[in-house]
Amino acid sequence: MSLLKLFALTFLTLASLAAQTWDNSGNNLLQGTYYFRQVIWLVGDNSGGLSRAIAIYGNISFDGNGKYTLVNAQVNDSGASTVQNITGAGTYAISASGFGYLSPLINGGGSVYGLVSRGIFTGSSTEASYNDLFIAAEVASPAPTNSFFRGAYTMMSMDFPTGSVLDVRDSQFQLNPDGNGNLGAVTATGLIASSGSRVITQNIASAKYFFSNGGANLSLGGSLTATGLIAGTKYLYFSKDGDFVFGGSPTSWDMVIGVRSGSTAPNFSGLYYQAGVSQDNTSLAAGVVEMFTDYGSLKAGSGVILGHQRLLSGFSDSAFEYTYSDTYTLKPDNTYDDATNHYVFSPGGTVRIGLGRGVALGVNVAVLAPSFTPTGVFIDPTGVLNAASSALFTAGVAPGELISIYGSGLAAAPVADSRFPFDLGGVKVLVNDRPAPIYAVSPSQISAVIPLGTVEGIASIQVVKDGVPSNKVTSYVNQTAPGIFTQPPGGIGSAAALHGDYTLITADKPALVGEAISLYVTGLGTMVPAVADGEPGPISPLSTATHTIGVSIGGIKATTTFVGLAPQLVGLNQINVIVPAGVATGNAAIILSGPDFISAGAVIPVASARP
Repeated sequence: MSLLKLFALTFLTLASLAAQTWDNSGNNLLQGTYYFRQVIWLVGDNSGGLSRAIAIYGNISFDGNGKYTLVNAQVNDSGASTVQNITGAGTYAISASGFGYLSPLINGGGSVYGLVSRGIFTGSSTEASYNDLFIAAEVASPAPTNSFFRGAYTMMSMDFPTGSVLDVRDSQFQLNPDGNGNLGAVTATGLIASSGSRVITQNIASAKYFFSNGGANLSLGGSLTATGLIAGTKYLYFSKDGDFVFGGSPTSWDMVIGVRSGSTAPNFSGLYYQAGVSQDNTSLAAGVVEMFTDYGSLKAGSGVILGHQRLLSGFSDSAFEYTYSDTYTLKPDNTYDDATNHYVFSPGGTVRIGLGRGVALGVNVAVLAPSFTPTGVFIDPTGVLNAASSALFTAGVAPGELISIYGSGLAAAPVADSRFPFDLGGVKVLVNDRPAPIYAVSPSQISAVIPLGTVEGIASIQVVKDGVPSNKVTSYVNQTAPGIFTQPPGGIGSAAALHGDYTLITADKPALVGEAISLYVTGLGTMVPAVADGEPGPISPLSTATHTIGVSIGGIKATTTFVGLAPQLVGLNQINVIVPAGVATGNAAIILSGPDFISAGAVIPVASARP
């Protein structure tokens, strides 16, 4: 299979040069009064234990034009003796997709990055020097009262009652409010880090609730014991439709999330916005854990998930992008599990919540993304993807990356040109006003290359068709954004990789342990010697990646012999790698890692080396 044909298959399947600013055309998506809770956890020792924790909660008012004000908010700081009232104001910028950020809520804090959809904002301050999770939901009008809270709700909780990694716990429990302040008996099941995989069960005989200022006060009785999962008072806030609930203790540093139980199977399909927190206890026996917080997106359908998270480790001040694929199968109770989480849905599947299981304790939320009504020449605000891996729009872009731009009215007719001109069929693509090389155009999709000079922190992407400009879509710029071309295209399944004789690696003709193979990827970033935009990779000397790119196959680090521009081809990166000893036969996962990005999802069939 030729590499130009690989480009063709991928296509068929799927401001100024000064400082760029984030698109704020979606600021009206945050408008009115919201409930919110942000919990901040600061790792303070080499074991992953906390040195400080802060919970901020209450109301936040958005004016729809980029300014917010804290209203009736409190802060519980482990470094203070009492809960304090807090006031403040700040700014925010939300793009048309709902992706954006809030300026810090407290002095010394970091901006909160995340996404808003259906009146729910989820995010994290991944660029700050601490881990946190932020959730907000628009206040219903009129404000909810006791009668609002009735039916069956599945709740999940993650709690850090002390600074010790051994005391961290997560749990799931059912609430059955009767609309009159009674919850009845509550049974919680979950894990405590110090107890390993042993499931803990806790029974609460008679739980109560009452509403104040639109929020619920849960009384779960007593105080948290060393072997307990939940206790005391919890403040709960609700989405406008009552299907999603979140909150936590006014005097502790937990995060509680929940969904109303549905009576039919959820429609888990489409694009979702996600955020979460987890503690990885894989090395707990050695006295070390690692905390992660994240935000991102995922696309689900037909039992397959493509996902992205921007992750921050508690041991690092530098976040990184992580893209992945997974499969799912709904169980008869309309839940499903993956390797580290148990998932439950709200009615219809518009909200998915997850609870950590096994060695990963945590909670996470995913909300169905909004839909868009195109007019004229239109780029879908969520439609800028990695052309190889289909990594989602929240993953950002890198210089030299081949991207797919989805929308409507983008071109008059399908046209492709392997010379990568800057004008194809009357269509131009501008990235920070720089012309981008274009491989193919159609009314609904364009394949183009991010100009190599795109070194600004934000890329503003625009299509111009016959002189008519589209909307602008902004994306964060990374050093790298690696994605592997697959066969069939789309980012899931077998890598489009070649043997040394340039034949395609397939299940019938697998890669052999010890064999030198070639992977074809995009998004490896800048190269040296540099080439001009739209020019093919040189033969002598070869143009190599300036950033270190690691490859693992089947979980084993592999040796690379070349990482750079594919010779004589435009917009394509090539990695020559040796299949390492010890890789098990069958489909082996390939993971690419750069200085700021980890890309997983593709596999390669491997067989033992011939004698």
